[in-house]
Amino acid sequence: MIIYNVTIQVETDIATDWLTWLKEEHIPEILATGCFHDATLLQLLEPQDEEGVTFAVQYKANTESDYQRYIDIHADTMRQKGLDTWGGRFIAFRSLMKVIH
Repeated sequence: MIIYNVTIQVETDIATDWLTWLKEEHIPEILATGCFHDATLLQLLEPQDEEGVTFAVQYKANTESDYQRYIDIHADTMRQKGLDTWGGRFIAFRSLMKVIH
């Protein structure tokens, strides 16, 4: 299994609204692409950062080609939707991982 991890630091004053948007709109849209079969949403507890609240979403794909299909076809549109909605009020860091056990 492949995990596409997106870690996002969000400005504190928009964190509640951003989280609602993420859960109700963004994650369902990404899952609807058919490239991922599940997503896990996490909140970073330590270390705490005074500049914002940090979350991570782990999208699970069966194969690397499923992930690559998302990157090739959907990623730019999904990233732009976040920018259009929230501007520069968040920072995202993305990584790709493979489950080995």
